[in-house]
Amino acid sequence: MSASTNQPDPGMILQTLMAFEQTQALKAAIELDLFTAIAEGANTPASLASHAKAAERGVRILCDYLTILGYLTKTDGVYGLSPTSAVFLNRKSPVYMGAMAHFLAHPTIIGAYSNLAETVRRGGASVGNSTVDPDHPVWVEFARSMSGFLGAVAAQVAGIVARPGERQKVLDIAAGHGMFGLQVAKANPQAEIHALDWKNVLTVASENAAHMGLADRFYTIPGSAFEVPLGTDYDLILIPNFLHHFDVPTNVAFLKRVRAALKPDGVVATAEFVPNADRISPPIPAAFSLQMLGGTPAGDAYTFAELDHMFREAGFRDNKAQPLAPTPQTLILSRL
Repeated sequence: MSASTNQPDPGMILQTLMAFEQTQALKAAIELDLFTAIAEGANTPASLASHAKAAERGVRILCDYLTILGYLTKTDGVYGLSPTSAVFLNRKSPVYMGAMAHFLAHPTIIGAYSNLAETVRRGGASVGNSTVDPDHPVWVEFARSMSGFLGAVAAQVAGIVARPGERQKVLDIAAGHGMFGLQVAKANPQAEIHALDWKNVLTVASENAAHMGLADRFYTIPGSAFEVPLGTDYDLILIPNFLHHFDVPTNVAFLKRVRAALKPDGVVATAEFVPNADRISPPIPAAFSLQMLGGTPAGDAYTFAELDHMFREAGFRDNKAQPLAPTPQTLILSRL
């Protein structure tokens, strides 16, 4: 039913069943670098085709489709960038988000939904066929592709949890690209970062540390967050976008390990997609549950009440949530 007219809407069904075209169209435009080309003045089918080394017909049809979606404008056969495309899809923009397509539209991620009905019957991805399998190569792509967007989230978190002028020993769990820990190190010259993730993923984080001039305060802990020694006496432990991959008992056991590694006056900073109690709002955090259904055996997008329960079961008595607007993420700060 259409929310605006409350009338039966067959177009809604057609649009949803063909939504895969939107994903692939945006991914193709990013790969062809069309948004950057338009920003630099190549704004006709012929000039864009020359830039992309592609067929003019193909470029015209793709750009018309992107105009329909709202990513481009078109006047008298000349294309322009929408405000969103100009800010986030021009490769030369400091807040470029196009690289995300390589992870979010990765065959592994998309393939998880090829037989969603069976996944629903099972209640999650099969063991041995999920993104949480040990050393899954998709996380290297995640680390390389998502650092731009999540780097902005990390900078916001660092502004809240970094303590400039004080020594901070920081553990960044499931560090991936390493940006959450690295942004703390950037904000506090006396912070040292210990990043934990699979060995192949930490290669990317180490590259980012070197690029940011922070390699001398960046240390790695390769392996599983459930098994390797975490170390002790941390002032700050970061858990960015990790808990949603696992069920409640697994998370509680993991958080007990975190508690043992934390100083008595330390803080745990957890970034998550946190839906409201109704589980259908806000749209992006609420819809994230489906990604966990397709990609993990038992993960979920947890409400704050559920996260608070997990932390309390693990011994954290003070848990507070704050939105990380304008992003769809929420920060949970936990203390003993």
